Amino acid sequence: TRSRIIMTVKRRNHGRNRKGRGNIGALVVCDGCGCKPPKDKAIKRFQVRNIVDNSSMRDIREASAYEIYTVPKIYMKTQYCVGCAVHRR
Repeated sequence: TRSRIIMTVKRRNHGRNRKGRGNIGALVVCDGCGCKPPKDKAIKRFQVRNIVDNSSMRDIREASAYEIYTVPKIYMKTQYCVGCAVHRR
């Protein structure tokens, strides 16, 4: 009789996000190193930042003719490979 050894699984989804889709053909470019991980394996982060920093914002507010002025924000969607996402944590 042969005993079958079952390997342990680290993640239920095997580090991917492709339930029931078979093959994900699209590759995305990592914003950290430029490699091309599959779209479902890439780690996505959505960054919302002000266009100017706080000290410059204070200067703009003092020099502005408007009393209430909201400075626009930058919305960036970044996609990282697993190595870059771990490194940037």
